[in-house]
Amino acid sequence: MTSGWYTQEELLEMGFQSVGQNVLISNKCSIYGAGKMSIGDNVRIDDFCLLSGDVKIGSYVHVAAYVGLNGGRGIRLGDFVSLSTKVSILSASDDFASGNYFTNPTVPEDFRNVKGGPVILEKHSIIGAGTIILPDLTIGEGAAVGAASLVEKSLAPWKLYVGVPCRAVKNRERGVLELERKLMERVDRP
Repeated sequence: MTSGWYTQEELLEMGFQSVGQNVLISNKCSIYGAGKMSIGDNVRIDDFCLLSGDVKIGSYVHVAAYVGLNGGRGIRLGDFVSLSTKVSILSASDDFASGNYFTNPTVPEDFRNVKGGPVILEKHSIIGAGTIILPDLTIGEGAAVGAASLVEKSLAPWKLYVGVPCRAVKNRERGVLELERKLMERVDRP
């Protein structure tokens, strides 16, 4: 662990469902429930991230410092997804608005009202710094979310979203799809 990254052997010892090639995970990252997690190839997870629960990460994914992936109900990150620093993804949430339930895990479940569902970030989606993504939604292929936004519903593909709550402000080009094709040709060459 002297390099700052877990070795491949250390990652395998943690009990992940699967870990691909060229995976760099900071040894300052907190991982809970590795047995429910899988990680593709060419993934980098930086310092002070928290991964918890059912988390599936595709290939060519970057998770910047201080990101929280709270996957109690499932988080799926497609290939080429980028998460900037301090992004929080929640796949479950307590009922804090009604005042009729307790709101923390130290209380028995029958006194709480936890709701949620899987959060899916499709291929080529990009999430800006400080964004919060709430449970039970899909961020479409190629969608980009600006910094400090709040995502509370599913987002259509290939649009740029900003704000609290976020809203679409423009369409995005799809040139990255050609770059993906070229990269895959390079990777597939013997």
